[in-house]
Parts: sequence; structure tokens; C-alpha cells
Amino acid sequence: MSITVEHLYKSYGKQLVLNDISFAIKSGEIVGFLGNNGAGKSTTMKIITGYLNADSGHVDVCGVDVAKDPLEAHRRIGYLPEHNPIYPDMYVREYLRFVAGLYKIGKGADERVDEMIERTGLTREYRKKIGMLSKGYRQRVGLAQALIPNPEVLILDEPTTGLDPNQIDEVRELIKEVGREKTVMLSTHIMQEVSAICDRIIIINQGKIAVDEKERAVVSSHEGNDFVVEAEFSQSQSLESLKGLENVISVTESGLNTYLLHCAKDERAHIFNYAVENHVALLTLKLQEKSMEDVFRDYTKQKENGGKNTENECGEVARQQED
Repeated sequence: MSITVEHLYKSYGKQLVLNDISFAIKSGEIVGFLGNNGAGKSTTMKIITGYLNADSGHVDVCGVDVAKDPLEAHRRIGYLPEHNPIYPDMYVREYLRFVAGLYKIGKGADERVDEMIERTGLTREYRKKIGMLSKGYRQRVGLAQALIPNPEVLILDEPTTGLDPNQIDEVRELIKEVGREKTVMLSTHIMQEVSAICDRIIIINQGKIAVDEKERAVVSSHEGNDFVVEAEFSQSQSLESLKGLENVISVTESGLNTYLLHCAKDERAHIFNYAVENHVALLTLKLQEKSMEDVFRDYTKQKENGGKNTENECGEVARQQED
């Protein structure tokens, strides 16, 4: 496995942020790491990359124990944190050459920098100072620096933040391309991004793993969603009559002569028969597909007395401890 996390615990003061987190990611996987703000995503990523120590537990990256040999682990990881730590007074190429020097690439460093400039779409901007770039291009610089050492593992925290739709598509394609030969773990709040590029999803909620499955499997097998059928008739229908159909749980009116029927099963056949028997034209009959947004909402619903953004609230404590 490229990343192995076992029984990870982390607290800030008296607040438990990570509560027995365990998962493994193999080479060639693109894994979406999801959760509400404060769920523990960034904390987990910082521990995996060695920027933050866990209270207990074990993290292994490409056979290297991160706690025992963080420098060796760093050589195998490309990391783009949520808040991109780049130097605004440096020119783009100058900064990437500086990063190559930190990784001691030596011979071939210039060629590697030029390759990353081209792959991340910085060809027209590399002569500018980073501080002059838009937020989207600064994000590209961050992605380029993460790829400079040709890492085995790429960890990206909100990689498409600040990008326009065209840039988002380009970065997604780059991530998919990189994912063919590397392990990619990315955090995002954009559910379309998960469906577009991720093979698997891990959802963390209140410091615990709520879901760890293949992306398609978690959507298709999600028990939190009933079947929702949209039916549009040529004239108004009685809600009580529609509720009386087999396996219909509830009915809501969503538009003119249009109804959403929440069913225990796909009941389109019964709804069609209902229209025939009542001599009413059926203009629309379709099953609404489940989405990653639905899955995410159901798995991250906050408990009444436990839904606080613990990771954010403990940030000041963490900074004080690091100081």
C-alpha cells in the first residue's frame, strides 16, 4: 500500500479531533477525502505528510514510517495544502527552481521545472512574480511545486480552489493523468469533482470514518436515499390517490401538475398503470438519480449536541502548541 493509516488519534486540548482513523490507499488510486469543515480532513492530511504529529497511531507512506523518518517520507510525497504557501515576491520559474533545489534534484532540475510549467498551464505566466498572478494561477504554481520531485504519493487539499470552470477541467485532467502512475489523495467540497475523477471516497464525520467505498458503489448502494420518481400529468392529481400507490412513502407537489413520489422501490410501472386506469396523460415519468451530494449530506448530518466544527475551533490551541 502507498498510504497506510492505523488507529490515528489527535486532540487539541480537550477536544478529540481524530478518533481511531484507519484506512489504506494503494498505488494508482485516486481517493476523494470528504467531510464537513472541521471534520478532521486537513488534520489527517498534515499527519500523513509529517507536518503534524498524531497523539497515537501509525502512518506509513510507501513503506516509510512517517513518525520515525519524516524526511524520507517527504521525499515520496507531493503536497498541496489548502492555503498555498508560496512566496509572492519570487518569479514563478525562480520559485519552482528553488523547490527543485530543496529536493536536491541537481542535474535535470531545469528540465523538470520546464516540464511542470508546461503540464500545469503556466507557460504564459512563468516570467511573472507570483504575487501578480490570479488566485487560480497561484494554485497552479502550488500544484507544480507538488509535482516537482516526481512523488509516488500526491496529497492535494482543495486543489481547484479559485479556478474558473475551464481551469478546473484542465486540473482535473492533470490529476487523472497523474493518478495513472501515482497514488492521489485529495480533499474537496466539490462533489462533481469526486464523481469526475475519484475511484473511491472516504468520508470523515466528527473525527471518524463514516464511509470508505468505491465511488460508484457508495452512490448506488446508499441506504439513506429512497427512490424518487418525478411524474407530470396533463391535469392535477389527488395527493391521497398518489400516496395510495404501492410502495409510495410520500408525495410532494413540485410544479404545475408535477409530483415527486418517494418510493421504497422503483415504481414507475405502477405510476404508468395509474395514469392509464385514470385516463390521464402522463407527460413526464423519470427516476431521479442519486447524487454524491445526497450521500454526503446524509453521512455528514451533525448530531444535535455534537456537530461543532471541532477542527476549526481548535485551530488556535494547535497554533499555541506548535509555538
